[in-house]
Amino acid sequence: MAILIGIATFFSTLLGGWFALKKRDQLHLILGFSAGAVIGVAFFDLLPESVRLTAGSYDISVVSTVLAIGFLIFMLLSRFLLLHPHSHEEGLEGEIQTGQLGAGSLAVHSFLDGVGIGLAFQVSTVVGGVVAAAVLAHDFSDGINTVGFILKHHGGRKRAYGWLLADALAPLAGVISTFFFSLPGRELGLVLALFGGFFFYIGASDLLPESQHRHPKLETSVMTLLGTAVIYVAIHLAG
Repeated sequence: MAILIGIATFFSTLLGGWFALKKRDQLHLILGFSAGAVIGVAFFDLLPESVRLTAGSYDISVVSTVLAIGFLIFMLLSRFLLLHPHSHEEGLEGEIQTGQLGAGSLAVHSFLDGVGIGLAFQVSTVVGGVVAAAVLAHDFSDGINTVGFILKHHGGRKRAYGWLLADALAPLAGVISTFFFSLPGRELGLVLALFGGFFFYIGASDLLPESQHRHPKLETSVMTLLGTAVIYVAIHLAG
């Protein structure tokens, strides 16, 4: 099952890249829904599952600390890897390199998404499926951002397609990597808390602001609430 989800993330990323090239006028609604879905997974699935797996081994304060660490790690990755160019200082070559750095960091994030899917399936099929749903939404956004980084910084469509393919393959590689190791339940619970922090940052600090940027806020807000509600209902129906 995990490998099938990994293949699905491949196509989700490609679809995001295609939308970035063809359908940008509708992206705010999709990103709004994705933001709600990713935040919903962190609140309603990853955090409760982490608490359940670590019960009796780690105090709740340890889980919350790991959650915060995950949030801060992703914040630092976003701020220091996804650099913004100063074109008047760097020139064309500098802009192209900056675009490639941004696209490359997104590929690393996508690999970690795949690891998260694989580890979630080690807990249960239900947990794996819910995490996969959030990752699919995130990878769609990654496809958008990968193409956006390259084109914005004068990399050209051919280079954009190349990086899009790399980003699409990254989560599948992450899923496959988890076939070669496993974690005890209590440590796996801490890893889920770490990924919960990742998802909180992705949803609240990345997808949500991007969905609201220069677009009608009522429609995107409704889509965000819908995304959260869908995840909430799906989790409760599953468990």
